Amino acid sequence: MNIVQAPLELEGRLRNALEHVPTKKRKVNRAMTWVASSAAALLLIVGTYQYPVFAYYGGKLFNKIELSSLNFSEVAEKGYGQNVNKSKTFDSGTVITINGVIADDNALLMYYTIDRPAGSVFTDNGLFRYDIGKMKGFLTDSEQRGGSGDNSKTETHFEGNYRFEPVSPFSRTLTVTISERLNNGELETHPISFKFEANKAMKSIFKEEDISKSIPVDQGTIHFESITASPTTTIVKGHYEMDNEELPIFPGKTNLYLNGTEVKSWGMGNRFGEKGIPEFELEFDVLPTDKIETLELVLENFAGYQKVVDPISLASPSNQSITIGNEKVWIRSVTKTDAGYDIVIARKQFTILETKNLSVQSGDIVVPVSSISLSRPWDLKNGNILWEQTYSFNTMKKPEHLLLDGFHYIKTYDKTISIPIDDKK
Repeated sequence: MNIVQAPLELEGRLRNALEHVPTKKRKVNRAMTWVASSAAALLLIVGTYQYPVFAYYGGKLFNKIELSSLNFSEVAEKGYGQNVNKSKTFDSGTVITINGVIADDNALLMYYTIDRPAGSVFTDNGLFRYDIGKMKGFLTDSEQRGGSGDNSKTETHFEGNYRFEPVSPFSRTLTVTISERLNNGELETHPISFKFEANKAMKSIFKEEDISKSIPVDQGTIHFESITASPTTTIVKGHYEMDNEELPIFPGKTNLYLNGTEVKSWGMGNRFGEKGIPEFELEFDVLPTDKIETLELVLENFAGYQKVVDPISLASPSNQSITIGNEKVWIRSVTKTDAGYDIVIARKQFTILETKNLSVQSGDIVVPVSSISLSRPWDLKNGNILWEQTYSFNTMKKPEHLLLDGFHYIKTYDKTISIPIDDKK
């Protein structure tokens, strides 16, 4: 496995074959095609070549590593990652060097340095001169997810890293495009390609657990499916089952605790999956240790819904709040206009009134809202700011009650789920 490798022209052969596949439709036996394709692929990889990807997937079962340094030389000293050391010199004299990469199922980290000519700077009118595009290769078209870095004291040397979406372990060559903004505003762009050795760069995931736990919320359920802890990041994935089959109005905040200590969060993303199911992905920092005693997810807050049963009196509008459930609203004013009545209602920034059936009642007459203004701030002069809107109703009879189905808000849940820790950690 460590000696015999696929020939360098393998990727070119596969690319060429894929690019020349006929587009005409033919009637085929799908079951037989799947079997034949699988058999051919197995023979190609196992019978003919020992591809480095086997070292990657095999290593995933055994290795445990810890990544704490942002300097690739320190990473390399510990035996992690793949040395690259490929450079490109720009017309300005700037030299950009890709020092190395380390990758796993969560991401690819590219470590790089920028060396500017003496006396020059890294910024142009306050903007960083350099930009890094996608990472491309065979079965790979990875967007970059941001990066970090720092200047030297002389401001002629910059050292940083960029994080990309996971790359395919079948890629033999990776190419990243780097641009420099020139003094005239134009971009000078160069690709930098390097040989990708999956068995060196792709270190194993040292912790992976199926969670299969859920937390009920006001309008559905949050299902936590898996956590993948790797040398580059920690990813928690799951899906929502909401009553309206939509993404939640507020994604809320979920914290991760390792041995009782909170792990830094890098954010989250929501989307509809391939089957139309609302999904989420939480990203956290690298776990600081592989000595895992307890691992917990805490749903701090999430979208809440408060149903309003009783009509809200409009008899005495003021700046005093009306408590409904755990939240408050303010009926600030009820004003006669040429078209009817305007009612100013204030609420917290993330309290959203349902307006589909919002209406006013006077006696037996119910009148729906005709228009709603944009939100505007209401400064309480005590460090708090609320948000108010004007709701207009086409009625000549003074309204007595506000009829409201309910409202959405950010609700505190503080629900904890423990992630099982097996004996393989």
